Amino acid sequence: MKNVGVIGFGRFGKILANILQKGFSISAYDIKDTISSSNVNFCSLDKVLDEGVIFIAVPIRNFEPLIKDISPKLKKGTTLIDVCSVKSFPVNVMLKYLSKDIGIIATHPMFGPDSFTTNTKLKMMMSNVRDPYNLFIPWRDYFSNQDIDIIEMSPDEHDRLAARSQGITHFLGRMLKQFGIKKTQIDTQGFKDLLDLVEQTCNDTWDLYTDLQLFNPYTLDTISKLRKSTETLDKQLRKIKDVEKR
Repeated sequence: MKNVGVIGFGRFGKILANILQKGFSISAYDIKDTISSSNVNFCSLDKVLDEGVIFIAVPIRNFEPLIKDISPKLKKGTTLIDVCSVKSFPVNVMLKYLSKDIGIIATHPMFGPDSFTTNTKLKMMMSNVRDPYNLFIPWRDYFSNQDIDIIEMSPDEHDRLAARSQGITHFLGRMLKQFGIKKTQIDTQGFKDLLDLVEQTCNDTWDLYTDLQLFNPYTLDTISKLRKSTETLDKQLRKIKDVEKR
């Protein structure tokens, strides 16, 4: 069985290991103490860096310091695969710090720890950034064989679309929680869906939420447009109300 490395064994790192264990032996490293697992060999960072393919599953805010640290230690023949929820930022970081003999595959698994077991239509974005060892197609096929729908696109296109989907979704979930949305005795299905949205998005850490919003170059502008739309709707309703009073 072939070996792969995983740096970062948080909530998503565990999901990643669950997917990879069906075809690979896994060597993993995390800065925090981890609970032993029968399908993962926890070892030092230097040991993981010996693997030919290494998945990077650390928080977005820790991505650049990590890449900067490991770049001089990587061996020729290595390919890095990131799983960040934003794409232009990590790709630019890897292109900046990694030598040209290091392969780069950018991915965004569009599912998380809370949706992995319940989502029957898993999707993953992939981008062939630099592939000197012809590994992109084998990895695309591997994930596809795990019943994951692969969507190929550029990092910039991903971020533009993600700002209008993932960014808005997480913003609305946090906004509704801050508003104080709660169950009632007359909940409609639509309202229950909103409660599910709050539970799903707010189960992630605050750091993950802010990273998703701030490291995507398009999200803040998208949220500003959303805010203007809500203000426009509010003005329209108030205008109708004022007319009816006359």
